[in-house]
Amino acid sequence: MSEFSPTVGVSTTFPADMPEDHAALPVWNAENWFYEDWPVGQRIRSLRRTISESDSHLFNTLVVDIHPYVQDQMFAEREGIFGRRLVAGAFVFSAGLGLVATNCVNAFSYGYDKLRFIKPVFLGDTIYTIRTNMDKTPRYRELGLIRASYQVFKNEGELVLYCEHLQTVKYNNPADFVGKTEK
Repeated sequence: MSEFSPTVGVSTTFPADMPEDHAALPVWNAENWFYEDWPVGQRIRSLRRTISESDSHLFNTLVVDIHPYVQDQMFAEREGIFGRRLVAGAFVFSAGLGLVATNCVNAFSYGYDKLRFIKPVFLGDTIYTIRTNMDKTPRYRELGLIRASYQVFKNEGELVLYCEHLQTVKYNNPADFVGKTEK
């Protein structure tokens, strides 16, 4: 059991463009936390996802990645150093982070640091992600900056990707941060 309180579905957005009784329902699969609610040290693990050839091919087609290691079976088997096709690192990054992505209406992506592709991922590998809330800093008048690490693992726990995600997150009570922000 975690020492942290759940934040999923705690509040809702109350959109004006739908029936009132629908708008009052909590939003599924959404975190509605504010900067103050973000627990440093919290760790979560995603469900697993097996990356199929069709997943990889659709991503490569969308981003026009035609590198022989990800698109050319004959090259990958005969000339490539791994002897089989890879999953594009950009797809491992996108899918891995997507597994722990939130729909928090109060958070905005600020960028990524320390992105590293540590080991290759191949078609048919199963990935999962662990997110760790690292730190937070008051930054702007209305928003604080939070940092979380993402570790993407394949199969039985082999680390394949690491990065740190920076997000700006709205304060629940901005008055509490007057004089404490960097900007």
